[in-house]
Amino acid sequence: MSKSNLDLIEECDSFPYYQTDPVAYFASIDTYYQLRVADHDYPLGYVLPSVAEIFRGLSSWTLDDDERTLTLTAGNTAAERSEVVMRTVVAMRETGHFKVLSKWRNELYPVYGKNRELLFDVERCASPLLGIVTYGVHLVAYVKGKDGSLKLWIPRRARTKQTYGGLLDNTVAGGIASGEGPFECLVRECEEEASLPEALVREKAKASGTVTYSYIRDERAGGETRLLQPECQYVYDLELPEDVIPKPNDDEVEEFYLWSVDEVKEALAKGEFKPNCAAVTLDFFIRHGIVTSENEKDYIEIGSRLHRRLEFPTL
Repeated sequence: MSKSNLDLIEECDSFPYYQTDPVAYFASIDTYYQLRVADHDYPLGYVLPSVAEIFRGLSSWTLDDDERTLTLTAGNTAAERSEVVMRTVVAMRETGHFKVLSKWRNELYPVYGKNRELLFDVERCASPLLGIVTYGVHLVAYVKGKDGSLKLWIPRRARTKQTYGGLLDNTVAGGIASGEGPFECLVRECEEEASLPEALVREKAKASGTVTYSYIRDERAGGETRLLQPECQYVYDLELPEDVIPKPNDDEVEEFYLWSVDEVKEALAKGEFKPNCAAVTLDFFIRHGIVTSENEKDYIEIGSRLHRRLEFPTL
């Protein structure tokens, strides 16, 4: 069955909205525990009960079933809290209980408070367990024809990847590590994933806003399902000369295609894109006047859903 553009957005931004369906929203909220840090009286993420239960009785953590909160009680600084979180996550990994922890990345993701202060860092693969906001970069590289038509460079993820293997991606995409800026992350990922020259990226890549959403992980993500994954993607465009051809530089990408807009639309409708990459591609289409109010009946809804106000503190 062909997927509409709104179907693709709803697949990525899948956590209910209070404004449109309060019953579903509160049913979802009541399912999770709020992740908190002592002396910070607001949620930093939503944790499934099956995950929260693992923390019961652990020193440095308090699980309150009445308030449905999981609170990190130890540590007065970001460094101290990060150490506690790391010890906890390493111990959880050693039990083999959570599949997501088998894909250990040795990368740290930041967790911020309401004043944009760093509260703690967490191992990347553990971030979905805690339901915290994560940040990444996505770049769409394209070639413009003499007639003004666009062709997009679309990579296919390696079929051996544990997460979304074989699906289509944006030209370059990657997570922003703690302490790393979005643009420096982009430059690094462009070299690692697409062999794009650093000088070209620094000169030609254009910051084009953000795409934000709250994704509920399914089986394609690898590991446990129904984990909440709120994300903010910094989006970039890069017009490439015809003689610059992206090439895989690691085992993340199988091959690159140079596709017309119609070919990309067809692949989107078939559900061949990784969910958040479909959303970023639609954002690109809107910004470049390919998807408009004249040809898309859900234009306003799609535009707003690409820029969700997330439920937790962000930068």
